[in-house]
Amino acid sequence: MMLKPRLEDHLVIGKYTGKVIIGVGLLMVIPLLTSIAFAEWDTAIDFVIGMAACFIFGFGTQIACRTDKDLEWSHGLVVASGSWVVATALGALPHFLSGHEGSYLDAMFDVMSGYTTTGLYLLQDLDHVSHGLNMWRHVLTYAGGQGIVVIALAFLFRGTAGAYKVYVGEGKDERLLPNVINTARAIWLVSLVWLAFGWIALSVTGLALGQSPVRAILHGLWVFMGAWSTGGFAPQSYNTMYYHSVVFEVLSVIVFIAGSFNFALHWAVWTGKRAEIRKNIETVSFAITLTTLVLLATFVLARNGVYSDAVILARKSFYQLASGHTTTGFSTIFSRAFVTQWGPVGMLATTIAMAIGASACSTAGGIKGIRVGIIAKAFFHDVRKMLSPESAVVRTKYHHVRDIALEDPIVRTAMTITLAYVVMYLIVTVVGVLHGYPVVEAAFEGVSAASNTGLSCGVTLPSMPAAMKVAYMVAMWLGRLEFMSVFALIGYGVSIVRGK
Repeated sequence: MMLKPRLEDHLVIGKYTGKVIIGVGLLMVIPLLTSIAFAEWDTAIDFVIGMAACFIFGFGTQIACRTDKDLEWSHGLVVASGSWVVATALGALPHFLSGHEGSYLDAMFDVMSGYTTTGLYLLQDLDHVSHGLNMWRHVLTYAGGQGIVVIALAFLFRGTAGAYKVYVGEGKDERLLPNVINTARAIWLVSLVWLAFGWIALSVTGLALGQSPVRAILHGLWVFMGAWSTGGFAPQSYNTMYYHSVVFEVLSVIVFIAGSFNFALHWAVWTGKRAEIRKNIETVSFAITLTTLVLLATFVLARNGVYSDAVILARKSFYQLASGHTTTGFSTIFSRAFVTQWGPVGMLATTIAMAIGASACSTAGGIKGIRVGIIAKAFFHDVRKMLSPESAVVRTKYHHVRDIALEDPIVRTAMTITLAYVVMYLIVTVVGVLHGYPVVEAAFEGVSAASNTGLSCGVTLPSMPAAMKVAYMVAMWLGRLEFMSVFALIGYGVSIVRGK
């Protein structure tokens, strides 16, 4: 029997959702100050309106939903998924008011893409948007990489025992420190230290390329945010191809591969466990699959004579595949080049890379390397069992920060989530095909959205059917939160209507 939620359940969900939305409003201070600094007064007003909407909602729910009750598991999952929907609707206000979006749905698409670190966008005339709006796009994806709930945990939640439930609801389950709030702060510490070094390196490179100091600093910051969050947003419509620089490409690759690593791996390295980089199942899985797919793409491109220069071939192949595998979405080729030059096999290799993704509890999306590694380990474990004497006891373990015994519940969970991703990839592909797109292009774009990657073969455009925009938004949301908290939100809604 399904129980109808009690008043206390509504109050605790409203209270903590309000806290998260207050955090979103506070994030708008950054683009607001940017707009003021560059005398973009219309844009500044857009952000004042957006902040006001967030604060009215956030503080309004705090007043209306006063309760001392702490979060339970179901509450935490609903808060995590529900707050993303509200944050998308309210965060889209500055986008829509800018005049660069064709509709409010397009504005919500771009904001959901930013929060989920996807990188697909419908914004028009990107090369001429205000500095304030460009700053907001990249703050969205940088904050989304860490998680908007992690922001609230780090700065707005105080000592609640239920905080871990919200943290897990956002698709994370690693505790870097015993206290989940301190874990959230540690995640931000790692991100901010990388920000300092990455921003400086990219800005200096921009200066060396001939950019003005202000432009170099802004582009260095924005490209770092897009890379570290594996979000793929860039300040120019040509993405990272705009810079035509090997150094810029190398720096961005370093940042987005680092951003795709599990925060627990970062913390282990920070605390002296440097061997973790070569022993961890996620890095091993990532290295094997990336190498295999890069070699496949390189072979096909070389055979077809797409790039006449071997160095350019290696650069283009590795960059797109690494970007896809880390679910970053940066690109140094035109979108339609995937169709006209890379062809079906090159697109398939990239699609597989995007589908797998990088590490769990990172800024990346996709199935995740740890699940691929666990399933591969389980396969070889079963082969060993079949080849061993009946009396033999076959044990298998994998290394993820520590040695962990490979047990049936772990394998079952990995396969369940993997199956959920595969089904979602199939659904968004079918949606594209039903709207008239070729299967290869529909699969490429659908997987890109559902794995939170952002590489495009030219399907994602403002003229795209509204049904596909909605399908991609839902896929981004499901993929970023890894299903469970979204299912909990749906169950919460159904129980309100049909609960006893």
